[in-house]
Amino acid sequence: VVNLLGGSDESYFSFLFFLDNEYIFMDLEQKLSKYFSKDWKKETHKGGGKPHAPFVAFLRVQYYVENGRVIRDRTAQHLYYCHLKEQVLRSECAHREEAYFLLAALGLQADFGNHREAAHVGRGHEATATSPPHILAKRGSAYLLRHTPAMHREQRGLNPREAVLRFIREACRLDDVPVHFFRLHKDKKEDQPTIVLGLTLKEVTSTREANHTRQLLYDFPWSRVGKLAFLGQRFEIQPDGLPSARKLVYYTGCPVRSRHLLHLLSTSHQLHLRVQPVLRQLR
Repeated sequence: VVNLLGGSDESYFSFLFFLDNEYIFMDLEQKLSKYFSKDWKKETHKGGGKPHAPFVAFLRVQYYVENGRVIRDRTAQHLYYCHLKEQVLRSECAHREEAYFLLAALGLQADFGNHREAAHVGRGHEATATSPPHILAKRGSAYLLRHTPAMHREQRGLNPREAVLRFIREACRLDDVPVHFFRLHKDKKEDQPTIVLGLTLKEVTSTREANHTRQLLYDFPWSRVGKLAFLGQRFEIQPDGLPSARKLVYYTGCPVRSRHLLHLLSTSHQLHLRVQPVLRQLR
């Protein structure tokens, strides 16, 4: 399925499943049964009723790129755009309010073409449904219904496919959209994870959660990420050019998460390096 979406050397999509309220991307080189529990055959027939699936997998974006032209297949590009639309609705960049209105307008242009008064009468829900809840709460529905159509009209003449590409580019400029977050423990004795590891387009970030706010601790561009390693629950990131004493050591809670993080970080780093020449050509 992933190959049919246009993947060549590296697909931007993969399947994932949930483990302890966190998604885990599947290594498509592994057998599917590797992700089942040891007693999955017994569990699927538990109760003598109709057999049920060992687990449910979802198709999701695994690797982000800021230029949609890198994804050549139209179907894959559209799925990527749809995923980013969902991410934008969950985004909470309070200082980027203008970006949300622009993205709402680009999304409407991509989905419906030029704004037409007659066609949009009675469809005001589209204006409110394209903005994150915090924007709706701050500005109110009346404000969105007045300004979003106006910004949509400003996109008149923009080809829907170009609107998709612009949406992808603008969405990827929001800090919390093209990113995967993982909660980690600072040390083994922590009851709850306090570190949030972020895998972004261009870097790896480490933030600390306290009182419902996040404080940035470290950010390493992919070019500065050196050695990655795990041992059981222990996960290590060695920044390039720094002594080993400066390595970051976190704890994942289980070896499965450690292996997953190692694989995702490694492949994300490799893809970042491979896609740079393509991005330079497209600029």
